[in-house]
This record gives sequence, structure tokens and C-alpha cells, in this order.
Amino acid sequence: MFTIEEACLVVVDVQGKLATIVDESEAVVENVAKLVQAMKVLEVPILWLEQNPSRLGGTPLNIAQHLQGQAIAKMAFSACQEQEFVAALKASGRTQFIVTGIETHICVYQTARHLKEQGLEVEVVVDAVSSRTKANKEIGLEKMKALGILATSTEMILYELLQRADHPHFKTVLQLVK
Repeated sequence: MFTIEEACLVVVDVQGKLATIVDESEAVVENVAKLVQAMKVLEVPILWLEQNPSRLGGTPLNIAQHLQGQAIAKMAFSACQEQEFVAALKASGRTQFIVTGIETHICVYQTARHLKEQGLEVEVVVDAVSSRTKANKEIGLEKMKALGILATSTEMILYELLQRADHPHFKTVLQLVK
């Protein structure tokens, strides 16, 4: 089970026009926003990425307003090939990574794969990832599953982190997922 003490959220490239045209875009962006808000409340670190932001645009305001600092800009599809991300990963001291974002079959897949190859625990939030086509999302999820990267959902991972209904932040998180 993932725990608040070991988990870290990785938000991959939810940005610009692409965030509005991926399959089920509204639900995906909404779920990413819920995850970001919940992690902030639970004090779980968030690593926030943007692919070539000068060309693709920034993170939507309903997500960005809950994030601290600046996104880690990247050109590589896998965040693990960017020095700034690698440094932030090490600095987090975490061993469990919750991966969300777009596109599932490209940047999410490659980042999750490289995290897994480093011996880290990785789960992908199925209702908070997408691609321009449903088929590409499904292919990305299948390949991750074959690598041992488990699927989860927004609600499932949040309740897994909370573990108990008497957790001090239970009611706050419950309001986010309702």
C-alpha cells in the first residue's frame, strides 16, 4: 500500500491546448486538480512537469493555482532524462510514485517506465491520464501493466493514503472527491 510518508505525486505535462483536446479532457483535468489539492493537504510532495512550455503552453489555472513554485520544464519525453527532475526525485526521498498526466502512451508511459526501472514503486492514476485517442491511452496502460506498474484511480489512491476514516484530513479529502 502507498503511504503518505513514502508517496510522491508526479504530474506529467497537463498543459496548453493539449489538455483540452485529449480524450475525456474535462474529467482528466478535474481529477488531476483533485489529486493536487489532496496531496497539498496531506503534505505529499508533488513533482510538476511541463513539456516544452514555450511552445505547448502552461498548466491550466485550476491545477496550477494549487501548485508551489515553477514546473520542471523538459524536452525529453521521459522526465527521468532531465537533470532537474532527477535532482528533485532524489531530494524528495520518496520511494512510491503516483503518476498522472498526458499523454498516457508517450510521456506518462516513458516516465513511469523509467521510475519503475529504478526500483521505485509506481502506480498510474487511470482516470487522471489521457491521450488524444482512447486507443493510445489503452495501449499505454497495457504496456505499463506489463511492466508491473499498477493501475489506480483518483479515489482509490486517496483513500489508500488516508487508510482510516478518522484521519485528520479525511473530511477535507472527502469534499474533494464528492
